[in-house]
Amino acid sequence: MEGMRIARRLFESIAVLAVLAVLAVVWFCPVSVVFFKVVMPLHLMQEGGKSQWVTVSGMRLHYDVLGPANGAPVVLVHGLGGRAEEWLDIAPALIKAGYRVYLPDLPGYGQSDKPADFSYSVADEAEAVAGFLNALNLKQVALGGISMGGAIVQHVAAKHPERVQRLMLFDAAGIDEQPDWDTRLFTPETPFEVSELNVLLDPHPRRVPDFVARDIIRITKKNGWVIRRALASMMTGNDATDTLLPQLKMPVLIVWGVEDKIMPLHQGDKMHSLVPQSELEIFPGCGHLTPYQCADQVGPYVVEFLKK
Repeated sequence: MEGMRIARRLFESIAVLAVLAVLAVVWFCPVSVVFFKVVMPLHLMQEGGKSQWVTVSGMRLHYDVLGPANGAPVVLVHGLGGRAEEWLDIAPALIKAGYRVYLPDLPGYGQSDKPADFSYSVADEAEAVAGFLNALNLKQVALGGISMGGAIVQHVAAKHPERVQRLMLFDAAGIDEQPDWDTRLFTPETPFEVSELNVLLDPHPRRVPDFVARDIIRITKKNGWVIRRALASMMTGNDATDTLLPQLKMPVLIVWGVEDKIMPLHQGDKMHSLVPQSELEIFPGCGHLTPYQCADQVGPYVVEFLKK
């Protein structure tokens, strides 16, 4: 009996310690561990996706792949400071329509390599995306990108038009225009700056809890150098796409949130004017992250565009 009581108490103690350990992880690492390493992988599994890796120009790149193996390929490229799994809210609409969806982590982001000698410029990231297509033997794809990823896919489409069947630009960078907001907010160093960045990104921002803000700041301290290097390159205007856009001949879908404070709607209007065969779809109430924040609205338009 005494042995049973000791065993029970030991079990109870272990259970309490396990609960405390989980609470500690949630408190100290809500984004870096709980969200990135638990919530996102579970979301990927729920959608039937797999996490995989491929080597491109000596860099080990991570990507998620979802949908039927024989489906027409759709490749979606995240933006500055983003990662592959951010597309998971819109992916179900594409999977249901029968598409094979590829979501790469760009060099420097997510689970991909972060080489110190890489430029992280739009042009060099575009070559990495082209290398990704080659590595997976994707001869021709529907290619989409958001924000900086939108500028990247414009370069891919301009330099490798035979590889891009259709192009999708979501609140895309590329127009040669200096931002009127503080770019340092993309590498926040204080909870206030995290809050200000949230206001920029989300038209209906909720307060960011301090313990979440602290973890975001920890992540920034570790990987913010990649974002700063990419921003510095973008600010030169060397990779602007004003002259590339009129060269595009494939069908182009331009999606924009009316409430976008980072890439204002007039930039989407200009892109539309520079690409005569483009379609512009505008979504009220949506901000800079339109395909993420308004996936239920955007998904049907994307599927309709791809099926034309």
